[in-house]
Amino acid sequence: MTTLISFGVRTVRSLASLDVDVFWHDACLDHDPGDGLWELPGHWPWLDQPEPHPENAARLRTFRAVLRDGPVAPRLRWRTGRLATVAELAAVHDRRYLDRLRAACAGPGRTTMEENTVVGPGSWEAVCAAAGTTLAAAEAVLAGEARRAYALVRPPGHHAQVDRADGYCLVNNAALAVEAARRAGCRRVAVLDWDVHHGNGTQQLFYADPDVLTVSLHMRHGPWGENHPQTGAPAEVGAGPGAGRNVNVELSLGAGDAAYLCALDEVVAPLLDRFAPDLLVCASGFDGSTFDPNGRHNLTAAGYRKIGGRVAALADAVAGGRVLFTQEGGYLRGYAALCLHALVEGLLGTGPLLADPLAYLPDDSAMHPERTAADLDAVRAAVGPYWPELFG
Repeated sequence: MTTLISFGVRTVRSLASLDVDVFWHDACLDHDPGDGLWELPGHWPWLDQPEPHPENAARLRTFRAVLRDGPVAPRLRWRTGRLATVAELAAVHDRRYLDRLRAACAGPGRTTMEENTVVGPGSWEAVCAAAGTTLAAAEAVLAGEARRAYALVRPPGHHAQVDRADGYCLVNNAALAVEAARRAGCRRVAVLDWDVHHGNGTQQLFYADPDVLTVSLHMRHGPWGENHPQTGAPAEVGAGPGAGRNVNVELSLGAGDAAYLCALDEVVAPLLDRFAPDLLVCASGFDGSTFDPNGRHNLTAAGYRKIGGRVAALADAVAGGRVLFTQEGGYLRGYAALCLHALVEGLLGTGPLLADPLAYLPDDSAMHPERTAADLDAVRAAVGPYWPELFG
C-alpha cells in the first residue's frame, strides 16, 4: 500500500475491496425547512439576518462531499436509493398521520408539523426518498449484496412516532428498516442509536416488542413537549413482552469519547451478544460532537472513529457482519462531516486518514470517570432484572 501525506490528510492510493455501500437519492435535498431563529420559523424583528434551519440540505451535501472527496472514497461504492410507497411507510406509521403530513407538504408555503419541524413543497418527496433509500440499503444487506450499508439521507427519523412528527423527524427510517428485515425473515433485530438526543420515536414504536432491542446512547435532556413525552431515562425499559428490550443509556452533559466507549463496551456489547440479532440497525448522528450547537456532549472525530471500529466488530460478532446505518443528526456540518468520515474509517479499520484540525477540549468524562460509572450503574440497575445473567 502506498500513501501520500499532504496538508494533514493521508491519501491512500491503493486500498482493498469496496467495503461500504453508500445509498443516496437526490430528492433528499428537496426538503427546505426555511429560516428563522435557529430551528424556529418566523420573523424576529431584532434578528438582523435570519438563520437557516439547522436541518438543511447543505449539511447532507457536505456529508456527501466528504465521502466522495475524502481519502476514504476508494473504499466506498455509491448506489442509488428509491422512493418509499405510502404502504411501506404505513408499516410503522398511522395512515391518518401520513395523510396529514402529505397534505402539509403540498404547500403552497411552509408549515409546521410541530414547533421546530417544518415542511413545505418538496418535503414529501424527500420524506419518501429518505425512507425508500434506507429501505434499499436494508434490502441490499438482507439480500447479501452488501455487508455494511450507509443510507445517507434526510430528513432524519429517530424522533418520529407512530402518529406524529418530532425534532425535525417526519417518518422513522430506522424503524422502517427493522420492519423490512422482519418481513425478510429476520427473527430479531437490534437498533443502536448514538445521536445525541434520545431515540424516542424508535422507543415508542417497539416498546412492547420482545424481538426488537432498542438501545439509545444520548445526553440527559428529558421530555421537551407534547410531541416528545418520553424522558429517555433508564427507567423506560419497555412494556409487557418487551420489558427489558428498551435500554436508555443516558449520559451526563459533557460526556466525551471515554464515556461512549465505556457504554459500548460495558453495556451495549454484552446486550447485543446475548440478544443475538440477525441484523444491526444504527441510527447514526453526529450532534454529539464537541462543536455541535444542538448537543452538549464532547465526542471528537477520534471518538467516532473508535465507535465505528466497535460497531464493525460487534456486527461481525453477533449479526454475521450485517449492519445498516441511517443518517440522523449532526448540525455543525463541517465538523459533523469530518466525524462521518472518521466513523467510516473505523468501520473499515483503516486508521486515521483525515486529520482533525479543530478538536481541543479535554474529555471531561476521561478526567471524571466516576460520572460515567454512575450513569452506567443506573442503566444496569434498570435493566438488570430483565438481564440477570449480564447485570444481575
